[in-house]
Amino acid sequence: MKTTRFLLGAVIFAGLAIPAQAKLRVVTSLQDFASIAEAIGGDRVETFALAKGYQDPHFVDAKPSFILKLSRADLLIVAGLELEIGYLPPLIDQSRNGRIHPGSPGYLDASIGCNVLQRPTQAVTRAMGDVHPYGNPHYWTDPENGRIVARAIAGRLGELDPEGKAAYEANLSTFEARLTEKEREWQAKMAPFAGTRIVTFHESWPNLARYFKLDIVGTVEPKPGIPPSPSHTLEIINLITAQKVPVILVEPYFDTKTPRYIGNKTGAVVLTFYPSVGGIPEIKDYIGLFDYDVNAFVNAMRGKE
Repeated sequence: MKTTRFLLGAVIFAGLAIPAQAKLRVVTSLQDFASIAEAIGGDRVETFALAKGYQDPHFVDAKPSFILKLSRADLLIVAGLELEIGYLPPLIDQSRNGRIHPGSPGYLDASIGCNVLQRPTQAVTRAMGDVHPYGNPHYWTDPENGRIVARAIAGRLGELDPEGKAAYEANLSTFEARLTEKEREWQAKMAPFAGTRIVTFHESWPNLARYFKLDIVGTVEPKPGIPPSPSHTLEIINLITAQKVPVILVEPYFDTKTPRYIGNKTGAVVLTFYPSVGGIPEIKDYIGLFDYDVNAFVNAMRGKE
């Protein structure tokens, strides 16, 4: 009888036992942050990115399904600097999830601590185009900023999940070691092209250009977010011709009609350049993003030699 009661009690206890550690649900505004969170979180997290790598991160379609994802999120990671201002605040409000509101432990602004460029020194007006009042939000295109973001994510995951802190720290060390090794490789490949003058479509690349010592001398857009006009297009043609600019970088979500027209007039290579993970299926993670773009740039430049 005692044995029977013991076994019955064990069965009841097993049924009431706390389940194994549930995964932390991490929602990010960009696939880049989701990739870094996966590298740091490992099997302790599941991620969902609101903007996919092939989409313009300034203009994201606020799908109703996003509200459900946000309502269940333990952590929301954003680029900040008002990159998501056009769609994310209403979604956060509608999610009714106090854990992920700004100022809460479940809200992480990835820009904090990063090297943010082009911070305006005067009041920003609409006449300046889509200029961000706190600086250029494309800072993750510098891998050293990616390192800073990874450290911030590791720290926040450790706060939300203390039992996983050691695992997050170990994964961070692995990520940083891999990043350091790849940075040496990227720098070696790009070193012959230091000082190269380039034209870009949008102001997406100041951080990448600074890191690899490229010189952005003009943009196809006359102002950020403003479509190219015929007069500005002519100015860019003259600039490329005068300064012998070899390449025009264009993000995958912009119309290439004008850049290709410019390229045909000047001989500059129009290169589709990917600012985010997932821009194409081959770019599967954050480090793979730089692998792809560096190789694409090097191949384009060697084709000009």
